[in-house]
Amino acid sequence: MQKKWLLGVLFLVITVFSAACSMDSAEGEETEGDDVIDIVWYPNESGNDLKTARDAIGSEIAEATGKEVEHHLTTDYAIAIETIVNDNADLAFMGAQGYIEASDQNDAVQPIVVSTGPSGTLDDAMYHSWLAMKVDDQDEFKVDGEFSLDTIEEKRFSFVSNSSTSGFVVPSATIIGHFSDKDLAEEDLMESGPLFSQVLFGGSHQGSAVNLLNDSADIAAFCDTCVNNYVEVAEGEENTVGSVYRVKDDAEEPFNTVTGSEFMLMSVTPVLNAPFVANMDVLGEEDYELIQEVFASDEIANNEEIFVPKDSDVSGLFSKSDQERFVPVEDEWFNPIRELSQN
Repeated sequence: MQKKWLLGVLFLVITVFSAACSMDSAEGEETEGDDVIDIVWYPNESGNDLKTARDAIGSEIAEATGKEVEHHLTTDYAIAIETIVNDNADLAFMGAQGYIEASDQNDAVQPIVVSTGPSGTLDDAMYHSWLAMKVDDQDEFKVDGEFSLDTIEEKRFSFVSNSSTSGFVVPSATIIGHFSDKDLAEEDLMESGPLFSQVLFGGSHQGSAVNLLNDSADIAAFCDTCVNNYVEVAEGEENTVGSVYRVKDDAEEPFNTVTGSEFMLMSVTPVLNAPFVANMDVLGEEDYELIQEVFASDEIANNEEIFVPKDSDVSGLFSKSDQERFVPVEDEWFNPIRELSQN
């Protein structure tokens, strides 16, 4: 009887010890997961040419939090938005419209910072949405020698993604406003028939521009900041209607197939800068504050791998001409883009 009792006690001890080890192992796995900060990037920022810039940002975040940083690259806007919405990423860099869509689906998605304009404030924190055509086709888009949106009817049009701020929401609002007599909605611009003979989506700003330059589209919407690494001003001034841009001879993918091609700007519209955002359910308040603090620091503002000097040949996510830096931003700052989507 005593022997059986001892065996029973021994079995109970082993069982409890094994359970404790299993719990420790599970807790260890959870902690390990929490020690990784995953950043999801739009297709525009997922190219090999921007790896140095992504890594520089990741290094700053890793140093601030003491955690490993992993980069989640994508080829589709919807995938990037779903990744942050569905708790599969801590951070994302996305346009204003993408942020609005993400926060509507998951209120844990909150903005951290945006890059400023040359003043170092939010007053000029903007980039530009372009409508462009090939230089040789410019006369097709003019009435009495001036560019006119009347001429875009029945043309082949390329957008970026219907989740793109400057590659869809802003140009769509401009077009719908111009053709007010047609009672158009955003959905009407996503398909052939109501206004355009054909509608394409490039999947990225680079892809939309290439759709134009390889003759898949007659006119295309894309933004200045996403193609600046691949093009240069050939005639005129930056972000000015009528200016001509030329694809650099050493341009990387996807522009390597259209080097030397030129396009002209038909329309230039200012757009609110894109935010870095966090999923607070995944990231947590402490890391959010650490990351916001490091983003807004002078160290990052002066990091030339993050804010690349304007005349540099190095590809970067952000350019530096004066006092550009990151500053914290509140959700309300994006209301002008919300209003465009609701109109």
